[in-house]
Amino acid sequence: MNIFHPPGWLSSVPAWLGAVLLVLDFAIALALLGIIPGNRKPSAAMAWLLLIYVIPVFGLLIFLMLGSQRLDKRRDAKQAEVNAAIQERTAAIAELGGYSGPSYVKSVATLNRKLGSLPALDGNSAELFSDYRESIAAMTSEVGKAERFVHVQFYITAWDDVTGPFFDACVKATERGVAVRLLFDHLGSRGIPGYKEMLERLDKTKIAWHRTLPIEPFRGHFRRPDLRNHRKILVVDGRVGFMGSQNLVEPGYNKEKNHEVGREWVELTTRVHGPVVAALNVVFATDWYSEADEILTNELVPLQSNLGAGELTCQVLPSGPGFATENNLRMFTTLIYSAQRRISLTSPYFVPDESLLYAVTTAAQRGVDVELFVSEEGDQFMVYHAQVSYYRALLEAGVRIWLYPSPYVLHSKHFSIDDDVAVLGSSNMDMRSFGLNYEVSTMLLGEEIVTRMRKVEDTYRAKSRELRLDEWLARPAGKKYVDNLMRLTAALQ
Repeated sequence: MNIFHPPGWLSSVPAWLGAVLLVLDFAIALALLGIIPGNRKPSAAMAWLLLIYVIPVFGLLIFLMLGSQRLDKRRDAKQAEVNAAIQERTAAIAELGGYSGPSYVKSVATLNRKLGSLPALDGNSAELFSDYRESIAAMTSEVGKAERFVHVQFYITAWDDVTGPFFDACVKATERGVAVRLLFDHLGSRGIPGYKEMLERLDKTKIAWHRTLPIEPFRGHFRRPDLRNHRKILVVDGRVGFMGSQNLVEPGYNKEKNHEVGREWVELTTRVHGPVVAALNVVFATDWYSEADEILTNELVPLQSNLGAGELTCQVLPSGPGFATENNLRMFTTLIYSAQRRISLTSPYFVPDESLLYAVTTAAQRGVDVELFVSEEGDQFMVYHAQVSYYRALLEAGVRIWLYPSPYVLHSKHFSIDDDVAVLGSSNMDMRSFGLNYEVSTMLLGEEIVTRMRKVEDTYRAKSRELRLDEWLARPAGKKYVDNLMRLTAALQ
């Protein structure tokens, strides 16, 4: 198979030139076999090679644009600097010193600390918000009480009718001397109607703002364009924090086609008090350092356990291209393999790699009750069809799949393990969140928080219908073909 020219192309060139091109073609093909698999999973390498050999010129161009997950050395150095500082300053904190739960939890906490540097911290409290507007109202209320600083970071940010009161509170905070800093993803927010108007409004305020991972070739800002900062964090004064799946935008994403059919996003956010807030603030400060080149020394609160805010133990785990270890994937699979009785998973985009798929199906096969909550209809064509291509393997293993009714998009990202562990944050259970997106997850320990998350899962189940294997196997052949084709694209990392 020729990489750079279609069959018959050589017939119109001199024999010597054709021979040179054939040798060049073979040499490049041979070189790619040894280059592309480097530091990639075999499945990803095979997907890239197949794309290049099937669609030669176009495939190679796509690889040159999207084939590298590396960021610039400056960002990597800053992340390493922050990790070393955290490790040094938290060395005296014992890993779950007073924890009396299952032994595997301590090993997961040790893993998380090794990968993400942040320790598990006692003395927290957490409140869950499953109501979209209630969550934004709670964030607005906390900003209204700010005295020192407000740190806002959302993948998608829009100044609209629903988020307007939040931004008004931020503006008022700046007017009373509070430092308000805002981060939002360049491409994630750019696609929302009203983006340019938002930038103009921000420029008229005292809010300090930056776009994360901007694509600006003429200013020296260029990288793989689908690397995104997908985190959602709000920290006020270091005393209260919010994190979860929800973006800072109205629930229909300001798109008329969503409003016409009544499509809204369903989310889960948590408000936390206690030392875990300092950990969330570190994640924000790291991203601010990367984008603004400013170290927020005065706003960093010491990372230490404190029994004053509550009895909940929490651990924040950052992940993304700045970490070479796929932190979130390792925590997820370790917890799933540790489960003994029950696993409840909620992910809008469930596109697992082999390790996560094996963990989930193995759990079901060894007798653990495993359920997965997903949307009945996807909001992203390629991701949705890649996701459903895994349903047969899940159903055959005994995983129960619950389809949340359209037109709603179940966008929540969380799971619970037995009665011991709850995890929520910005990370989907897909290859993009594991390898290409900056994410933040929080592990919360104890039966009480798991019980509260189970109530959220119960509401999903009550509204959903269960997908059966016989129904899934009976779907048309054309849909199966599209599903399998899109599954291949999911591995292009």
